[in-house]
Amino acid sequence: MSVAVAPREAPARERRGPRPTARRHHGPSIWMAGPALALFGVFAVVPLLGVVVLSFMSWDGLGDPVWAGIDNWGRTLADPVTQNAMRLTVVVTVVSWLFQAPVSLLLGVFMAGRQRYRAVLSVLYFLPLLFSAAAVAIAYRALLDPNFGLGTALGIPWLSQDWIGDPDLALWVVLFVIGWCFVPFHSLLYQGGVRQIPRSMYEAALLDGAGRVQQFLHITLPQLKYTIITSSTLMIVGSLTYFDLIFVLTNGGPGNATRILPLDMYLTGFRSYDMGKASVIAVVLVVVGLTVSLLLNRLSGANKMESQMEGL
Repeated sequence: MSVAVAPREAPARERRGPRPTARRHHGPSIWMAGPALALFGVFAVVPLLGVVVLSFMSWDGLGDPVWAGIDNWGRTLADPVTQNAMRLTVVVTVVSWLFQAPVSLLLGVFMAGRQRYRAVLSVLYFLPLLFSAAAVAIAYRALLDPNFGLGTALGIPWLSQDWIGDPDLALWVVLFVIGWCFVPFHSLLYQGGVRQIPRSMYEAALLDGAGRVQQFLHITLPQLKYTIITSSTLMIVGSLTYFDLIFVLTNGGPGNATRILPLDMYLTGFRSYDMGKASVIAVVLVVVGLTVSLLLNRLSGANKMESQMEGL
């Protein structure tokens, strides 16, 4: 008579498998960002800290800096020219966004089509982005010259106005030229965003009887939420850095009609030789830019962005 022997149960350690000896890391190591962080610290953080320190000093750029404390800040923020520059900077930021955002969005949606004529027009729309800001400013100064410009060449009196020399017109000319320069870049962002929207969403909407306008309002716009956030952040923060185009086009004039904060910083530091006051303006620009960027990302939830795998 044979006795059945029950199989021996494996120990718990054997059932669980070998114990891991070290924690596995997923993705690249943090040390790979070391060189980039070092360069950023040397060429961005250290100079910024130097500007912050210099904003509390009085210095003409030649002699030894003298500690001025918060009086330097009070003198700068109470300056009517700087206050006017702050107001103009807000106007340029808001109007630039109101003009560039809808135009870029519509052009980007149009350029996302696969028709050949749209590809040709996309190349033409992209051309302003190839020219430097200084070259664009020089060209517009020549075109808008009241004596030898485009209006005189075409015999159109309305175009022969003193666009740049009139304080009531100069700022609007600057805003138009800024939009002409930077709309192509944001159009490319929207073009790429539209091509990432799944085609199946449009096909389903078409079966439900939705027209082009309804598809744009209920599919394209919601799907471009994060593209709009990115583009708007670049527009608003970029408005705080306009310098070369305005400097060549109007030099802040006539009077102070187009003297925004970046230009005011340059003229204060290198024309009036007041580096302490110019440093205060620089710190204000950095703080405002970082604050606006962080607020846009926090309020919009852009830190939770997800990509679409299927595109047009």
